[in-house]
Order: sequence, then structure tokens, then C-alpha cells
Amino acid sequence: MYGLLWDVIPGPWYVKLLVTIALAVGVFFLLMEVVFPWVSTLMPYNDVSV
Repeated sequence: MYGLLWDVIPGPWYVKLLVTIALAVGVFFLLMEVVFPWVSTLMPYNDVSV
């Protein structure tokens, strides 16, 4: 999968590296700002019984 992604991105290796880092940072922030807060509302953290 990573090899395919590397082959699809145009340009020399340093441009590919910068685009790959930008994509990784974008996915990270998307997860932190959108996905994880949404999943957090679905988790039963407040349903605690001892």
C-alpha cells in the first residue's frame, strides 16, 4: 500500500516525502478533531457501576 502511494505521488523523492508528511499530519488532525470526539460520545464512560 505504501509503495503504491509513493508511486502515485508525482515529483522527486523530497516532494514525495513532503506530501506524505502533509497527508499523515492531515489524517492525524482529522482523527483528533472529528473522529475521536464523535466516537467518545458513543462510549459508555459514564455508565459506571461497582
